[in-house]
Formats: sequence, C-alpha cells, structure tokens
Amino acid sequence: MTKLHPKLIDMSLDRVRRLLDDLGNPQDKLPPVIHVAGTNGKGSTIATMRAVLEAAGYTAHVYTSPHLVSFVERIRLAGSLIDEALLIHLLEHIEEVNAGKPITFFEVTTIAAFLAFSRIPADVTLLETGMGGRLDATNVVKQPLATVLTSISMDHTQFLGSTLAAIAGEKAEIMKPGVPCISVAQAADAAAVIAAAADRIGASLKLQDRDWRVVESPGGGFAFTGEHHTWSAPQPSLPGAHQYGNAGAALAALDQTRLPIPPFAIKGGLRRIEWPARAQLLTKGPLKAALPGAWELWLDGGHNAGGGQVLAKLAEDRFADAPLHLVVGMLSTKAADDFLRPLVRHAASVTVIPVPNSPIGFTPADLQAAAQRVGYGDSIAADSAQTALARVVTDFPATRARVLICGALYLAGEVLRENG
Repeated sequence: MTKLHPKLIDMSLDRVRRLLDDLGNPQDKLPPVIHVAGTNGKGSTIATMRAVLEAAGYTAHVYTSPHLVSFVERIRLAGSLIDEALLIHLLEHIEEVNAGKPITFFEVTTIAAFLAFSRIPADVTLLETGMGGRLDATNVVKQPLATVLTSISMDHTQFLGSTLAAIAGEKAEIMKPGVPCISVAQAADAAAVIAAAADRIGASLKLQDRDWRVVESPGGGFAFTGEHHTWSAPQPSLPGAHQYGNAGAALAALDQTRLPIPPFAIKGGLRRIEWPARAQLLTKGPLKAALPGAWELWLDGGHNAGGGQVLAKLAEDRFADAPLHLVVGMLSTKAADDFLRPLVRHAASVTVIPVPNSPIGFTPADLQAAAQRVGYGDSIAADSAQTALARVVTDFPATRARVLICGALYLAGEVLRENG
C-alpha cells in the first residue's frame, strides 16, 4: 500500500473519504466514539479510559499509533489485539477496492480499523489522531460522543505550523457542534485558539480547573470532580506527575458520556493502566542484565519539547536519589535541542545512539552537537543501546544508578524488541 502514494504524510481528507465511501462508510457505523488529539498524553489518556471502562465491564475498541513492536498493537477489538489474519484480510479487501488509486499508509491503517470496528460490537470506540486533527484521517467521524485535547506543544511543525497557536488550531478541529470537548490546562496561546474554535464550531468546551478538576491527595492518589461525578482515585500506575492530568482528562471524558462507572472501576482501572514505553521500568531481559544489580533501566518514547519537560519533572520527583544517565536516539524530523534542554541539569551523562533501521534518524555526531549546544558538555557516542549501556557502566561505575533510554518511539520499539 505504501507504493500507492509517494508521501508518507500528506495532509488531506479527500483520499480517505473517497475510499471510505467506496467501502460503505464504515466510520458511520462505529460504536460511540471518544476522539483524542494533542501533542503529548494522547496514548496515556486513551489507555486510562480503556482500563477504567474494562474494569467497569464495558468493551472498547481502540485505535492508536504508532506501534512499538507489532503492527497489530494499533488496533484493539473489544479488548483484544486484532488477529493478524483478520488484519491481512481487511488490508487485501481495502487494496482491491482502492484499485491502485493514491492512498497513504496511515489512511489505509485507519480505514482498516474502521472496517474492523464497524463489524464487531463494543460499547465505546477510543480513537487517537495520528498527528494533527483538522486533516487527520481519523477526523471523518461526524458525531463523536466526546472529544479530548491533551497537552499541546511544538511538534510536527513542518505539517502543522510553526507556532503553538497554529498547531492548537489544527488539533482543535476535531471538535464537533454540540459535542463536549475536554481540554487539559493549556499554554495561553493554545487555550485562546481552542476557546475561539469551540465558539465557532459550537462545541461545548470543558476546561480543566473550570469544568473539571484534579486535586492530588496528601497520601497519594487524587480527587476528581466533574460535571456529573465526583470520584476518589488512586495514583495512576503510569509514573510521573503529568499522568494526573492525563488521568483527569480520561475521567472527564467518561464523566461526559454519562456511562455508569462504579467507584471500584476507577480504583481498579487506574491501578492497571497498560501503556508501554512511557516512563516504563524494565525489570528483565538482556538489556537489564547488562547493568549491575542495583541499577534501574527506564524506557520512554518522548521526543519533543513537552516530552523532555515531562521527563525532567520525573527526574526531579523520582530520580534525584541516584545518578541518571541518558541514552538518546532521535529522528531528524524532531527538534533535538528542545527535547534535550530540559534534562541538562538532571543528567550525569548522555550517550547518543542511532535509531535502528531508520533512514531519518539523527547520526550520533548530530546528537552530540545538539547536546553540546544545550549545555551537556562532553557526550559519548555508541552504535547501539547494548553498547551504550556497557559504556555507561564502564565509564561511570557506581553502586546504584539509573539509565533512561529515550528520544523516539521508534527507538523504544526497537529496545523492547531487543530486550524480549
């Protein structure tokens, strides 16, 4: 399918609408949809909603991207990853109906998800945008149950615009008339654009700290107050202070659906959120075995300014008791300086590596230059994560330390594959 269109990314809805129409418009036959856009936190918010819904006994279809290890991770049908044979059947059917007309990889993936979701019953569909919003292939659902805007920051500027306001404007276009849109607290530029878009579209905007609130509890966990429910929630199983906001957005969306959610489902769901490569502690595998016994190995797919800020906050809150060594690989489509800068004062060292099997990854020399620009001083270059870990252990001996592999979801996927 990737041969049918020369661009991996081409922002337009014409192709996807044409092919969906030829396939009988499956996007109009989905279980009720919660549509999520944003720069950071989309996947975590969807994973939280899924965990709570399943704890309450509901079934959910889920569409996310990109995948980490296996393509089937992108499509979850009523609780289970899509069967590979079914996926192949759907893709072959799409290819036959498309009849050689231009189409992109992400558009085909999205259409395959819509076909699967339209054929198998579920209570809710959780739908993540791929990148923007206005021209994203997912933005063909006419009347979602709710929309969600997670944290918006600078990313994909070559496609979405060079300012935060422009990027927010693209993402805000998932809002629909009369449909509640839940937004986390945003930077002022983004917040103004979102509010104006809601007024123009006729969406019902539900803002954090105005229409819904998350208040952390002194002993851990938090209290959620929405328009229809008040829930007491435990600390999310995903690490990091930012996950309180993501969990709050998830609960605010569920609050707007009016689905009955018992208190035990809130507690059980938040304790069992599954979302790999988001501040994930690796406790076994060959990469973990390469480190001394008391060392910790962490993995995160953050790759933009917001991701760097989130990791810096995590380092400040949880990693200050031992040296933190960064192992970084990034795609050249990302702003390496912006990602690396927030972590400077928390890192005992930085080792740069290529992203395996990626033709658009930064070279180690490029990343060393970026690290130098933002204040890291000397850095180490290695040819793989395995080599990087060996170098860190040799060059920085310590009784106890942490290594954080980060910089790209594609790198995170390769690390998970290598680590078993």
